[in-house]
Amino acid sequence: MKSYLDIEQWNRKEIFTHFRTLKDPSFATVVHLNVTNVYTICKELNISFFAMYLYKCTKALNEVENFKYRIEDNRIAIYDTIHASATILRKDNTFGFSFIEYEDNFEAFNSNFQKEKERILNSSNLFPPKYSLGCFHCSALPWFSFTSHKEPVSGNKNDSVPQLSFGKIFKENKNWLMPVGINVNHALIDGYHVGKFLENFQKGLNKID
Repeated sequence: MKSYLDIEQWNRKEIFTHFRTLKDPSFATVVHLNVTNVYTICKELNISFFAMYLYKCTKALNEVENFKYRIEDNRIAIYDTIHASATILRKDNTFGFSFIEYEDNFEAFNSNFQKEKERILNSSNLFPPKYSLGCFHCSALPWFSFTSHKEPVSGNKNDSVPQLSFGKIFKENKNWLMPVGINVNHALIDGYHVGKFLENFQKGLNKID
């Protein structure tokens, strides 16, 4: 479900209008989040670390309203809930795009994840049968860590689906850290909103619900 923002009454109207005039209104950053607790517990309980941090990430994104905004024609749609569209690797090293519906508890989310994983592993399709702009795109890059990152872009400056990448975890001062790259459309999302998301994500990673 979605509704539409009244742009004329929006306190970011001027900011929105300005960034839509730019050739490339996106901005990106990379941060290292502490995954020590969630990684350790997932290993102890034999839970998928990827599924767990993807759940925590999706939950944190849903807690910041601006991440639910999408530019559709000349309107801003507000999605009630955003879901995860993650790349999932096959045994032949190709991948498929998933569409994992968000649920507000890990067991239900993990069930949706496992179904999408099974679908992709048993097909050669790139795109999922179900898709909506009410999602975020993400990739796991477990082969290497990184301190900067660039996402592929279509050239459409109205693209407004956030893009995230998760790198290989590494140990520093007895803590496990994970690089997280994030790319957003500045017409809709500011550094403040990215900061709130990262704060929520880190809080979620500090524990298992």
